[in-house]
Amino acid sequence: MFILIHSPLVGPSTWHAVAHTLRAAGHEVAVPALSDRNEAHVPYWQQHAGAGQQALSSVPTDRRLILVGHSGAGPLLPVIRQQLPQPVAAYVFADAGIPQADVSRLDLIAAEAPDWFESFREFPKEGGRFPDWRDEDLIEEIPDKKLRANLVSEIQPRALPFWIEPIPVFAVWPDAPCAYVQFSPSYNVPAARAHDQGWLYRHLPGGHFLPVVDPESVARTFIDMIEELGLDLKN
Repeated sequence: MFILIHSPLVGPSTWHAVAHTLRAAGHEVAVPALSDRNEAHVPYWQQHAGAGQQALSSVPTDRRLILVGHSGAGPLLPVIRQQLPQPVAAYVFADAGIPQADVSRLDLIAAEAPDWFESFREFPKEGGRFPDWRDEDLIEEIPDKKLRANLVSEIQPRALPFWIEPIPVFAVWPDAPCAYVQFSPSYNVPAARAHDQGWLYRHLPGGHFLPVVDPESVARTFIDMIEELGLDLKN
């Protein structure tokens, strides 16, 4: 069963078309919504892990899961996995950051996108909230007006506390095979790290929001990679 996890900077519509394509191919799919509340006084990562667990509470405990994280969901995969009673058969990082124990999102950006970090690092410290994308900012990335509007409507601008909280990684992670699919040059560094660690790797160029723009290619790549890992999720 594929569990498609969206970045906490956007919303689940990132994955809706890919989910539809995977279901049409005969696979079970869930797209949890990573909800949170600023006033909860609980770390965002903990709220997101809890939201993932709650969304999958009706899934049988013997069902094998493929956890797929896009973008900022990548560092959350271990904490989400820890909340789940179901076995995890594999992790797939789709143009995503790679978890590092007790490292903040801001520090991950410094390591994985150093050029962009130089222009970004003071923005949240000065009270800025990111992402601050508008419709016109994503025209090149998502040409279809309706698809772009859906994504923009779910954008969740985040303030400094979100960026500086450390995200834990449990000691024996990864406890299942990992794979990496790169869509954009922005993720060259984590993609290289995945390659160096011997993970199954695919390059599917087309932009960071390729799951929105070309869900068929993304779904087909996921299926091919899972088959290459020797997993049969239909049985």
